Amino acid sequence: LPSERMADAPKRAGRGRDKSAGAADAAAQLPPQDAMSDANGDASSGTAAGGRRGRGRQREPEAGAQPAAVAGAAPPAEQQEDKTTRSGKGAAAAKPAVAAAAGDQQKKQKGGAKAAAQAEGGVNEKGAVNDTVTSRVSMGDTVGRMSTVNIEEATAKDLYFDSYAHHNIHATMIKDQSRTQTYREAISRASDQIKGKIVLDVGCGTGMFSMWAIQAGAKHVYAVECSAIYSKTKEIFKANGHETDITLIHGRLEDITLPVDKVDVIMSEWMGFGLLHQSMLDTVIVARDKYLKPGGLMLPDKATLWMCGIEDATYKEEKLEYWNDVYGFDMSCVREKARCEPLVDIAPHDAICTKDCQISSFDMYTVTKEQLDFEAPFRLVVTRNDYLTAWVVFFDVGFTAMHPPLWLSTSPRTHPTHWCQAIFYVGEQLAVAQNEVVSGTIALKANGRNKRDLDFTISYKHKGKADGARSGSDDFQMR
Repeated sequence: LPSERMADAPKRAGRGRDKSAGAADAAAQLPPQDAMSDANGDASSGTAAGGRRGRGRQREPEAGAQPAAVAGAAPPAEQQEDKTTRSGKGAAAAKPAVAAAAGDQQKKQKGGAKAAAQAEGGVNEKGAVNDTVTSRVSMGDTVGRMSTVNIEEATAKDLYFDSYAHHNIHATMIKDQSRTQTYREAISRASDQIKGKIVLDVGCGTGMFSMWAIQAGAKHVYAVECSAIYSKTKEIFKANGHETDITLIHGRLEDITLPVDKVDVIMSEWMGFGLLHQSMLDTVIVARDKYLKPGGLMLPDKATLWMCGIEDATYKEEKLEYWNDVYGFDMSCVREKARCEPLVDIAPHDAICTKDCQISSFDMYTVTKEQLDFEAPFRLVVTRNDYLTAWVVFFDVGFTAMHPPLWLSTSPRTHPTHWCQAIFYVGEQLAVAQNEVVSGTIALKANGRNKRDLDFTISYKHKGKADGARSGSDDFQMR
């Protein structure tokens, strides 16, 4: 990475995040492939901020600090579940009543949705939306209610849109300056392609990107948002004088109809943890296929998934081996379950012990939903004598229709973002030596019960000086 970027990187102070961490350089202009080519493990002039306080997604931002929380995630389940279903006999007794209440509630919602649509403009007889529309999907259908979901079976689907209704989630994303400034710069640089054009903003959140598109000269923006933050976004557009040049649409893009046949530009911040967890890429694909004009612009237009290896034995010990003896009790049955759930956190730069390997890439103009489930080989070249205890998965997205192109990276070798990295702990650590190779395959697919959750299988083999030939395979569930 350019030396000036590394020089600005905040230093790690133990496992706690450095609260004085500086903001990221917003617009890295070198394609990440160039930056990664010298990933030899000896770039020690600076290290990424080492925020290691449990799952990164449950942190909350602090004013003036690099965001410590990960956006787009569900609030803790205990905050969502109904009090009557929390434990024991109370939960069992509550189930029939909850089911009956849920049935009555659904009937009320179906009747209320039509009335709400009419009250707010709704959908006209031709199927087009007016200035604002109520989603054809009622909140009861869109948002899972924990009171009717077994906590052991709850997935991100039950919490997804509710989590995005909370302002702290949006504050975390906005305060991630690498993310926000890169999108701002990309929209500004694309002004020649945006001026006088129709823009679609998929998952607009608080509407910042939509307003920047108007500043870049867009003729009109259609901003689609499914979560309840929509009501505040409507107020934001009004407060900033965008009631006529931005049409805010409340609903899932798959379930609404735009008042125009085609758009010139589609922009979206669709990425999730590890790129595809809780991501909206499948929705962006629907928007592209249905609405983008031939020769239209996608922002971003490229995405690349990467992998490297780290030595993280101390933190692994604290996170996993802890369960072997908890105040004298054997809770080791929890250990394996905890290991199979990837950690969303900052991977310390100084823990990296391999070069990076590209495992997949996506072209936003051509990628299909079917290609989001894949299996790919990897080959990691070891950069020093060490133990490899975990795999790290991260991503870059590119805005390449401009010169020079812009890249937003979530690499552990650069400034941390709210996406952090996805860390997968190996069942048995590998003793590796410089220039040895660890190879294998990584398979990724959407969970059968919830497409926003991911299931991984990482298989590997290594022939080393210390331990000889080793191989293994681990399954992970990213929830």
